[in-house]
Amino acid sequence: MAAGELVDVVDADDQVVGTVTRGEMRVQHLRHRATYVLLFNSRGQLFVHQRTAGKDIYPSYYDCAFGGVLAAGEAYDTGARRELAEEAGVAEAPLRRIGPLRFDDDDNHVNGMIYSCTYDGPLRLQAEEIAGGEWLDLIEVIERAQREPFCPDGVQALLTYLQRLADAREP
Repeated sequence: MAAGELVDVVDADDQVVGTVTRGEMRVQHLRHRATYVLLFNSRGQLFVHQRTAGKDIYPSYYDCAFGGVLAAGEAYDTGARRELAEEAGVAEAPLRRIGPLRFDDDDNHVNGMIYSCTYDGPLRLQAEEIAGGEWLDLIEVIERAQREPFCPDGVQALLTYLQRLADAREP
């Protein structure tokens, strides 16, 4: 998504309160919508990728989720499918909606939706956004995230996913 493309500005309750360019959203640190797709293979490994140096937020950081900012008027499910197809070349795999994520740091204020997907086919990584990546066991993802620069919202999405799994397994 280019700096001039339109995005919805939302409030804490995820209601649209305005529309601005992506560039304005970043400069003014406005709350917006985004998706997070955790891509697993059938062995339970998560695909972790490194963002390119030209990204408008968290450049060159590692990320454990595909996804991104929704276009103005775009639904979460549509955006998640679009982002996974654009960034990883995965268009046919079904997505599981995990649930909402609210993330805030000094530069990024997001109302997001977390998804997971299992896929064993080939990936076509989008060169403009992804420098490279690899499949990792979850314990290695968690260990790396403690010592290397990872997108904090992607880490929060993963931790939210893991907590929901743990909650579902409790009697």
